[in-house]
Amino acid sequence: MASAGGTYRLRCSVVGHELDVRGLSQGLFPPGGFVSVSRDRTARLWAPDGGFTEMHCMSGHSNFVSCVCIIPSSDSYLHGLIATGGNDHNICIFTLDNTAPLYVLKGHKNTVCSLSSGKFGTLLSGSWDTTAKVWLNDKCMMTLQGHTAAVWAVKILPEQGLMLTGSADKTIKLWKAGRCERTFTGHEDCVRGLAILSDTEFLSCANDASIRRWQISGECLQIYYGHTNYIYSISVFPHCKDFVTTGEDRSLRIWKQGECAQIIRLPAQSVWSCCVLDNGDIVVGASDGIIRVFTESLERTASAEEIQAFENELSQATIDPKTSDLGDINADDLPGREHLKEPGTREGQTRLIRDNGKVEAYQWSVSEGRWIKIGEVVGSSGATQQTSGRVLFEGKEYDYVFTIDVNENGPSYKLPYNICDDPWLTAYNFLQKNDLNAMFLDQVAKFIIDNTKGHTLGGNTDTGFSDPFTGSGRYVPGSSSGSNAVPAPDPFTGAGRYVPGAASNVVAPLSGVVDPFTGRGAYQATDAKAENIYFPKKEAVTFDQANPTQILGKLKELNGSAPEEQKLTEDDLILLEKLLFVTCNTSAETPTAQQLQTLWKAINWPEDIVFPALDILRLSIRHPSMNDNFCSEKDSIRFSSHLLKFLSRNGKQANQLLALRTLCNCFVSQAGQRLMMSQRDTIMSHAIELKLGGNKNIHVALATLTLNYAVWLHKVNNIEGKAQCLSVISTVIEVVQDLEAIFRLLVALGTLISDDTNAVQLAKSLGVDSQIKKYVSVSEPAKVSECCRFVLNLL
Repeated sequence: MASAGGTYRLRCSVVGHELDVRGLSQGLFPPGGFVSVSRDRTARLWAPDGGFTEMHCMSGHSNFVSCVCIIPSSDSYLHGLIATGGNDHNICIFTLDNTAPLYVLKGHKNTVCSLSSGKFGTLLSGSWDTTAKVWLNDKCMMTLQGHTAAVWAVKILPEQGLMLTGSADKTIKLWKAGRCERTFTGHEDCVRGLAILSDTEFLSCANDASIRRWQISGECLQIYYGHTNYIYSISVFPHCKDFVTTGEDRSLRIWKQGECAQIIRLPAQSVWSCCVLDNGDIVVGASDGIIRVFTESLERTASAEEIQAFENELSQATIDPKTSDLGDINADDLPGREHLKEPGTREGQTRLIRDNGKVEAYQWSVSEGRWIKIGEVVGSSGATQQTSGRVLFEGKEYDYVFTIDVNENGPSYKLPYNICDDPWLTAYNFLQKNDLNAMFLDQVAKFIIDNTKGHTLGGNTDTGFSDPFTGSGRYVPGSSSGSNAVPAPDPFTGAGRYVPGAASNVVAPLSGVVDPFTGRGAYQATDAKAENIYFPKKEAVTFDQANPTQILGKLKELNGSAPEEQKLTEDDLILLEKLLFVTCNTSAETPTAQQLQTLWKAINWPEDIVFPALDILRLSIRHPSMNDNFCSEKDSIRFSSHLLKFLSRNGKQANQLLALRTLCNCFVSQAGQRLMMSQRDTIMSHAIELKLGGNKNIHVALATLTLNYAVWLHKVNNIEGKAQCLSVISTVIEVVQDLEAIFRLLVALGTLISDDTNAVQLAKSLGVDSQIKKYVSVSEPAKVSECCRFVLNLL
């Protein structure tokens, strides 16, 4: 228990995890222990022995593990159970005597990012799929629906039946018996953590860098400020209302009697998780993979040598002023080391000095009466770009979020942007979303280019979900994001506006099983004997995501500019609306000949306006009846020839993209498969011409088409077809840079050479092994390096 006036010092550093420690929970057994989970896909139980020793390592997730909680003891499990949630959409339940799960809870459609246990074996889970689920043993009892973005935090209150959820939609909801009783508003950004103070009060922390104390009646009692960046985790001391928080500002902050009493900096940028043990010690997990325990107890405090080693490590850390509380820095204006002779005025006060050309940051410790070096500041040349770095907008991370003033008297608009996006497409989307005049397109695009210094590729900050082929996100032009539902909202923002060329992807789970592939942002597995979950791929990968309302809205809008003889009548539009409903929903209805004729009329529109019709075709071709009609021997040549027109290198990118995705979707039924295989030479020769373009989504679609051919060539064992496909892979992999496209090409390659020594020799003769070796070193997404290793093992 925290006692007023006490100072926390390092107790020990606990090494074992190989990647970020994303979640922590106090354990039931052994007493004084705790459980940690990590991006290295493991959960570990630690037992106290002066420091802490690993007692148990558990594996069961196919992607990174993001959260953990302890299910209280029962007659069957006296030491309780350990529940972990992961990026593979699953919850694994472990006993303390087995490294494999006792059972796995499946039901969420996206990353499980928060868990909380209650009485009688109940478990509450929160997910990026915007829902929370209540579980009893191995059964899902109810789903809590109401948030419009990812559910980042969940807690079961002491009063039976009351539950809390916090979301990227900036709200907290109170649930009773599965119904939303109250919504708490006040946070200005994504709610990341919840902690229970009593039967009637709780705390929340958020990406707006604030902590709030609430009554369950709805009143916000207090707001605490101190952090300077996202707050990821909050934990309460036992038997009092003091608490601790951790966040993206490299700090652990200890709050006593409503004030920040102590700040402890760590030599890691992201301090993801924290928990308080029964003895008052604080456990924190960070992005450097190290767990650190801090204590008030002099008996448990680390040796002077260990504390000095920790301070040395801290002093050698580099600080990016864009993600810290240091603001704009000009090294020439800073004082020298003599500035440290003056004592600080408050706990955690930061002071910058210039020493031998370097900028060093120091923090004042009230208890020790001295300045402690907390790192060296990098990028301190006077840059004033404040929008770079990790910026969260509407629950999703971006490289930049600009404020755009279109005119002096009008409102300001927020424009989020990742440097891997197309600036012109982003500008177009921005204008469409805010109903602004298209005349501003050049001006906005130039603004983006100028303010990002022309960057067009960069780190992927999308925290989207774990489908290995489609990633996550909303239905936006050129986006490679996707969802499992129709219509499918962005897992963070719920947005889904239809714009030209927009078409997100999804991989339908095979046989109802969660796709085993990892997702964007996955971390590298460390098990050298990992099972190959990537290939041979058994079924085609399709592009399924859709928002029929938005597609039809765009179709109706563009119908006005269609040539008179090609304009669709109101009856035509009703037919297409009905067609979309039939093909986008599980329906026993069969599309009519009249609907098919109307769609054929629409896909013959001029290329400038045809894209929404192509999008309807992409979705419709998945329906067996539509597939048979378009791909039958009678009409197949006319159909494939029409699609191939859109693959011209000089064509519109939106049309190229949707034509490729339509061809991928042809593989869902036998008629389409026959057409694709019979026209393989022609289709692949046209498609490969698009490899030189710079659009990553076209590259992903091209790689997916290659993969789908590989799936069927593996089934029929056509060595000539495999030779062509291997040649395409060898050619395309030389020019494509997007790692998602690379991954799909690697899966295609692995599928082609599986169980076929001739294909292996053929691949070797093409030098494919030397082409792909460089992808072994890709750290993220881990699926790229893992899949590459499996392919190289076959070669």
